[in-house]
Amino acid sequence: MSEKKVTAIIPAAGHGVRMGSSKKQFLKLDGTPILIHTLRKLVACPEITAIFIATGPEDLAQLQEILEGEELGKSVSVVTGGNRRQDSVENCLRALPPDTDLVAVHDAVRPFVSPALISAVIQEAFQTGASILGVLSVDTVKQVERTRIVSTIPRERIVLAQTPQVFRYELLKQAFEKARADGFQSTDEAGLVEHLGMEVTVVKGSERNIKITQPADLELARFFLEEERHSLGEPALNLRSRPAGTG
Repeated sequence: MSEKKVTAIIPAAGHGVRMGSSKKQFLKLDGTPILIHTLRKLVACPEITAIFIATGPEDLAQLQEILEGEELGKSVSVVTGGNRRQDSVENCLRALPPDTDLVAVHDAVRPFVSPALISAVIQEAFQTGASILGVLSVDTVKQVERTRIVSTIPRERIVLAQTPQVFRYELLKQAFEKARADGFQSTDEAGLVEHLGMEVTVVKGSERNIKITQPADLELARFFLEEERHSLGEPALNLRSRPAGTG
């Protein structure tokens, strides 16, 4: 049987509004852009055969230069992203070869997903056609209108979505086509597939699979990176002397 083709897409064209003037995907942890830490996790997953990264037109040359210094061992392509995540992922979809089996979309700034978790959600998507990582909410969730609580949503019914989100290639293409035709927008790909009327399953994710979106997240990210280095027997980071976002 021929090898299944699983392509990862990393939308990395965001402007990082909550990070101030810095683009979060290019902020450095231990001297390496967060995007590259994320990329290395996807490369380390044996099921993934190719990777496409969508970045802003102003960052294409910078990203290509960064990638040239990486020994990745897998095909990594860069395409021009759009103004929205949805546009960036769709631009990558258009560039994929038609014999792609599965597409795994992963946030550029989730560098602590494990290759094992990536494999688990890919295997689930092979069975169901659409699956995401997610974690149960530990907080009580309120539905509100402005400042007034409308209802309390049972916590056991709430899942906080993570990435990767993995779909059969043709299914994801159909979801984007319908969204475009309907003028529908979603903050994640699962929402587009749901809009298509298809079911999406959830694989238990990890509290470590954080999305780095604001300055406070960088300190937790450095702690997780230190733990990863320790588990691999690598030299410790200097966590005290490094200003936020400089490496």
